[in-house]
Amino acid sequence: MGDWGFLSALLDKVQSHSTVVGKIWMVVLFIFRILVLGTAVENVWGDERSNLVCNTNTPGCENVCYDWKFPISHIRFWVMQIIFISTPTLLYLGHVVHVIHQEKKMREELKSNPMSKQPKYTDENGKVAIKGNLLCSYLTQLFAKILLEVAFIVGQYYLFGFVMEHKFHCNKLPCTVVTECFMSRPTEKTIFIIFMLVVACVSLALNVLEILYLLCKRISGRNKKSKNRRNDKYSHYASPFMVEPSAVNGMRHNELNMAFQNRYGQRKGSLDGAKPEL
Repeated sequence: MGDWGFLSALLDKVQSHSTVVGKIWMVVLFIFRILVLGTAVENVWGDERSNLVCNTNTPGCENVCYDWKFPISHIRFWVMQIIFISTPTLLYLGHVVHVIHQEKKMREELKSNPMSKQPKYTDENGKVAIKGNLLCSYLTQLFAKILLEVAFIVGQYYLFGFVMEHKFHCNKLPCTVVTECFMSRPTEKTIFIIFMLVVACVSLALNVLEILYLLCKRISGRNKKSKNRRNDKYSHYASPFMVEPSAVNGMRHNELNMAFQNRYGQRKGSLDGAKPEL
């Protein structure tokens, strides 16, 4: 696992600049791919060439049959798969580091010139907001990982299949006749092949889910902004004509009091004018 230390350290930095689904994808990559590959799979395969047995005495026949059946070993194939799939994420990390570096310079310029350009993607704590160009970069690396995952799954099917056969027949030169070759521990190897295939499919599904998550979040954010703009627009036009309900009730109460006082004054005046006549 020491060989994976540098790659693991780089990918660990991406977690702080990714979504929740992206963090889950990292966990799947670290535990179910890198850790399993480094601890268990290498012990199961080992030196596969020395464990191959063919019923022939022809010099070079076993080597040719092994190369024909396995153009590349499963372990090296999975190592290439992990490296290729991690590369788009590392490119996104490089973009993030570049943006953080640029916006640190902007903050330093703001101290001397308050009218300079404001940072767009990071806050004072260095936290990155996935939007704008960063969102495009993030989605691009997700699409690249999806294509690579599909390519490696299809490539594994055409190179090895998904089941390790206990024997195979070979008639390649310099084999003089059809030769039977026998594999060691085929059932155990089949279990690990299916396990790595399932993990690859889970990783593929997480990438698709993350794209849907980002798109839904983007759409909901736009709807929220448009709703806030409409509310601000309506409040702007309605504010000169709207009166608070409490103020309206107070005005009506004052009008009723004034009307009552006027009537009471008129009645009192009429009664005062009628008394001398009596």
